[in-house]
Amino acid sequence: MATPEELAAGITACIEAGARVINLSLAVVQPSAREERLLCEALDAAAKRGVIVVVAAGNQGAIGNSPITGHPWCIPVVAYDRGSRPTSDSNLGSSIGRRGLGAPGEGITSLGADGEPLMFGGTSAATPFVTGAIALLWSVFPALWPAHLRAAVVHAAGRRRTIVPPLLDAWAAYEAVAGSEEWR
Repeated sequence: MATPEELAAGITACIEAGARVINLSLAVVQPSAREERLLCEALDAAAKRGVIVVVAAGNQGAIGNSPITGHPWCIPVVAYDRGSRPTSDSNLGSSIGRRGLGAPGEGITSLGADGEPLMFGGTSAATPFVTGAIALLWSVFPALWPAHLRAAVVHAAGRRRTIVPPLLDAWAAYEAVAGSEEWR
């Protein structure tokens, strides 16, 4: 759990440290108008500097957007189950559906803080798949402009008008970048 002010400071610190991709898997306390403005300014700064921000959509099973998932530069991520459907507790919304992606978010095995295997799920488990795909594509195409990379990843599935985002298709994003001189 983070306050919007703490999150804004963290995003700014990452930008100043030279980050190219930021993964936000967290819950934000309901912001005041001032705190929401600070958060929006930090996300605007990320966009201006070309730092791609990937965010967990949340696990409340709610319909709607937050200041983070609603920000036009952020890529919201929904957890998908093994049947390639959004999990029932993933938050959905118009900006999540239009600009977001789904990724595996059920029964994910990782390492716990103690180094032992840990199985978990949710949007925080799904978000690193999208963040990793972006980092991998950038490693293959290091001169790619951030906006072009973001567009290739988000729009690989085509145009959409639903509250449910499509499943990440990293190969389609790769093919879009590799096959387009305009993006390199």
